[in-house]
Amino acid sequence: MMNDTIVRAERELYLTLLTLAQTHPSAYEWLTLLPEWLRHIKDRSNYAHAPAYQAAVGRLPVVTADSVALDADILTINVNLTDSERKQTLALLKQLMPWRKGPFQIGSSQNESEQAEPILIDTEWHSDWKWRRVARHLGNLKGRRVLDVGGGSGYHGWRMAGAGAETVIIVDPSCLFYHQFMAIRHFVGAADATDADDSNSQDNNTDGYRTHYIPVPLEALPAHSQLFDTVFSMGVLYHRQSPFEHLQQLRGQLVKGGELVLETLVIDGDANTVLVPHDRYAQMNNVYFLPSVAALIGWLEKVGFTDVRCVDVAVTSTDEQRQTDWMTYQSLSDFLDPNDASKTIEGYSAPKRATLIAKK
Repeated sequence: MMNDTIVRAERELYLTLLTLAQTHPSAYEWLTLLPEWLRHIKDRSNYAHAPAYQAAVGRLPVVTADSVALDADILTINVNLTDSERKQTLALLKQLMPWRKGPFQIGSSQNESEQAEPILIDTEWHSDWKWRRVARHLGNLKGRRVLDVGGGSGYHGWRMAGAGAETVIIVDPSCLFYHQFMAIRHFVGAADATDADDSNSQDNNTDGYRTHYIPVPLEALPAHSQLFDTVFSMGVLYHRQSPFEHLQQLRGQLVKGGELVLETLVIDGDANTVLVPHDRYAQMNNVYFLPSVAALIGWLEKVGFTDVRCVDVAVTSTDEQRQTDWMTYQSLSDFLDPNDASKTIEGYSAPKRATLIAKK
């Protein structure tokens, strides 16, 4: 018997946009596009693995969590799984590998003999480390509408909900990441309901979900929607062939006075320093522009952002990004110079990431 997780999540997304459109008419354009967005991600001619991913989510056991900690470094879903349910869940979640952003834990940590050990999805990235660096510099997210661009499996989006956001919409065109989100959504259930006093609510009569996922890139969204109080773009800018267009698109989604949180790869240098890798950067062939922090501040100001400030700069370590049982492909250690970890295998400076916050 298949569960209705994806159908329900899509219905809740529709209802959220419909409610938003009552006060923000630009959301009607999102509603018009939504059926095609959702059809496209399920089309086998676009994504050969889509039916298998959808089936994996649909076969997850129907259980009710005792509590969900959306504000914990390891996003923890406390649910009693029998040994059979644990084996079933583990096998299905493994079908959604590789898991890159997390970590997540599903199951009960109580040491009782009749309960199966919890499942720890130990992802390639310690996304909790990034969130910890970013979160302390944010304005209050409580009651805000938030857009998370390039959100991957949705880890950071869940953390935004855990921080009190009223609505979180994650956008990312990856078919795999969309279904990873749906797998976590299956177990989170109503714990992120809009009327929940805290993340432990599991009342099925609560208002609709707060956290949603639309499987499209930023550029597919209607321009100048001005729907969001806070927009996050983390780990996206360097993949864009036109960084200024990306920044303008981010700005167009913000209300006046809204806050942008931008996290991206940077290099050392002055306001005129920008690296354009000739071929690959850390073995990635889709890296186009790596500015200095000073240059990036200038870019943001040029497209109309104000109060731009850099709040964090951190070199990515091989403890933060690494191979795990849930991501068995090559990772950061394979992309650095084996004789000099301060350089990539191509000879560029090793990955360094900066977080900037700006106002519209």
